[in-house]
Amino acid sequence: MLKISSLTVEHLPEGCVTDNPNPGISFRLESDRQNVTLKRARITVGDWMTETDSQILVPYKGKKLKPFTKYKVEVRAEDDAGETAGAETEFETGRMGMVWKAQWISDPEYIFTEKKVSPVPMMFRKKLNLKKKVKQAKLYATAMGIYELMIDGAKVGDQYFAPGFTSYKHEMQYQTYDVSGMLNGESVLTAVVAGGWAVGSFVFTRINRFDADRQAFLAELRITYEDGSEEIIGTDETWEVTEDGPYRMADIYDGETYDAAIDKEKIFWRKAAPEQLRFTPNLMADYGSPVKAHEEMKPVSCKKRQDGTLIYDFGQNFAGVVKLGIKRAKKGQAITVKHAEILNRDGSLNTRFLRTAKATAMYTCREGAQEYSPRLTYMGFRYISVSGIDKEDVNVTALALYSDIERAGDFTCSNDMLNRLQQNIIWSSKSNFVDIPTDCPQRDERMGWTGDIAVFAPTACFNFDISRFLDKWLLDVKSEQLSTGGLPNTVPVQGYGFPATMPSMAIDWWGDACVLVPWAQYMAKGNEQVLRDMYPTMKKYVKACRFWAGFGIGKHRYIWHTPSMLHFGDWVAPDVPKMSQWQGRSKWTATASLYNTSRLTGMVADILGEKEDAEYFRKLSEKVSDAYVSVFTDGKGKMKEEFQTAYVLPLWFHMFPENVQAKAAENLAKLVKASDYCIGTGFPGTPYILFALADNGQEDTAFKMLMNTKCPSWLYEVKSGATTIWERWDGLDENGECPIGDDGTDMMISYNHYASGAVGAFLYQRVAGIEAVEPGYRRFNIRPLAGCGLTYAKASTLTSYGRIVSDWKIQDGTFLLDIEVPVGTRCTVTLPDGKVSEYGSGKYHLSCTYKSTI
Repeated sequence: MLKISSLTVEHLPEGCVTDNPNPGISFRLESDRQNVTLKRARITVGDWMTETDSQILVPYKGKKLKPFTKYKVEVRAEDDAGETAGAETEFETGRMGMVWKAQWISDPEYIFTEKKVSPVPMMFRKKLNLKKKVKQAKLYATAMGIYELMIDGAKVGDQYFAPGFTSYKHEMQYQTYDVSGMLNGESVLTAVVAGGWAVGSFVFTRINRFDADRQAFLAELRITYEDGSEEIIGTDETWEVTEDGPYRMADIYDGETYDAAIDKEKIFWRKAAPEQLRFTPNLMADYGSPVKAHEEMKPVSCKKRQDGTLIYDFGQNFAGVVKLGIKRAKKGQAITVKHAEILNRDGSLNTRFLRTAKATAMYTCREGAQEYSPRLTYMGFRYISVSGIDKEDVNVTALALYSDIERAGDFTCSNDMLNRLQQNIIWSSKSNFVDIPTDCPQRDERMGWTGDIAVFAPTACFNFDISRFLDKWLLDVKSEQLSTGGLPNTVPVQGYGFPATMPSMAIDWWGDACVLVPWAQYMAKGNEQVLRDMYPTMKKYVKACRFWAGFGIGKHRYIWHTPSMLHFGDWVAPDVPKMSQWQGRSKWTATASLYNTSRLTGMVADILGEKEDAEYFRKLSEKVSDAYVSVFTDGKGKMKEEFQTAYVLPLWFHMFPENVQAKAAENLAKLVKASDYCIGTGFPGTPYILFALADNGQEDTAFKMLMNTKCPSWLYEVKSGATTIWERWDGLDENGECPIGDDGTDMMISYNHYASGAVGAFLYQRVAGIEAVEPGYRRFNIRPLAGCGLTYAKASTLTSYGRIVSDWKIQDGTFLLDIEVPVGTRCTVTLPDGKVSEYGSGKYHLSCTYKSTI
């Protein structure tokens, strides 16, 4: 029987509110038959209908959509055997560009001049006087800052940090809330607006007021009464504002201070006034993945220190906020909660590595029982200290906060340390998918570093459906591209100077995100539109890179050798101790980057029909490849200056001639063996080193490196008790101490940094063997690779067509493999004995004789 298992609009199964005039409709199919393909599907939206054989983001192309309108979507699918299935959903349009019947408002009397801190949160309110019975009420809101909405004291919606972090000068989101059941005749609508990213202190230099001198709020309440009449209540000078509310401080880095003992009846309110913004952003209905509370974390232990401070261990490093269930308290009683990733040897919190971030929640109690959880900040932590209350008087839990992304993939195997590594990858992903892809969630950074997500995107796209999340961020990447083609190293740049202060520069690997991230999305989800949207950015960026690599004579004209301080090079490579040495490898990393981005951009151009561009980028990549091999090697597979990344990149990208590829891999393997199978690569090389070995006859070396528990290695972190991926391989020594030295990075140590977790791709694509051949896994391979005593592995990922599963075990000399192939796809399976077979959709059991060679 054929079944439509999923139907989405703009990647959402329900609740979609969009301003896209051509929203994309996607669906998945299931069947109990094998070898099923989609023959045709009929998609109907209102009076528009189309027939298609596509399942991925089929665009609506009917009449112009009306604002504030619900549309029903119906899909009827037929397979190759004539079986049919149907499903329906709906979406709602937002404002669709309609002018707001509201004004931006603020408090003109609030003059905020302090540096490196955030403004006092503003509270706005509007007392309603509704004379009729409400049939429907929709509230549309946004803010310069981050906001929380309440009606009669009850929170509106479940989102944190609205309107989200975007390149505010270019685009801002607004949110839509159905508040029909929350209003009565004399309801009070309240909004709290903190500085957030737009006005509050941000980046490690703690720049504030980057987008505005103070917070501002914009909202429109559209009410339909039961008698059919309508009323629109927008923000204007009839609203009131104050800075005397219970939120006394809110800062992304420093935390939140809340005074519940304030007498709300005595708060002084003044009239709000219209606020003129510095710029006019494009206001768009939510198009990302809003931050929400997910897992509720419970502490695994609580210890009381001599001074009475309570130290709680949640057993897991994560991003979020505490939740205090206070059983009894006196009015005015002050509770302080501090956060940290690790403890000092004396059992106190190690807050040194937070740098300037205070990461503190301070709560002043009212009388009696109460609850408190911060709403306008978040922290990265495993441990907290609680002072000001006895253990028996409070129930302590915490909420994990991250963007509302669907878990798509998983990996498990017979080795418990690898299973923990997978969990560390997942938790570092969650912790750093907080509205944008960040570097870390704890210190005074939490910025949209492009290099991290550039290398991690394939792993992320296997484990999660992050289509909306990345589409939102890529819009900012596109918006913030520099005039000469370079990209800021953090997006949104939001006050970070380098290289925004050098608009002529392009930075390899970090800027490569404009190519690598959309390509990873395309291969994982099959969405060609992301390539169309990003192609002009890719093209401009790669040409900027080519310009900076163009200084030299002969083949050196294709070696990117601008001064090393303008690159990150082999960032945090553990085989050299100083930042200057990482950057000193930039000739190799930048040149390999130029090869890879020009090659991929040429492939994108070919897909999009840009044949002239495709030929240009193909020839460029060939010349760069030839220059790399000619200048940096002896022509026989040996680097003139040897280090792991120098071999890894050309091996993975197939820059070496075929006749020397194996010899180069052998030389890499010698380096790895000489390092006792320890990792020696930085950000650019780490994702690919195991592939570079295993795909070129060095499987044994790859597995020994993967399974190594000596520092530096992935499993050393696991052995040391890590529950997330570390930024630095030597984050803790054998004694549990951080041996950070004078390397020029200003205490740069985070224990929740996903970049090195890009090794996950090797677990999924080689150990489990699942690898896309065509975009969206329409065609894919399953070719499992066993080694180092592994007897079992299973991986799965939910693709645009359905779930793929590879589940193998070795039993009594036999290799047993169970696979699942989604409807509409085809899979080529290669068993360890070399037998190759192809399968259409369905579930299959395969086996062969197995003899371990690695």
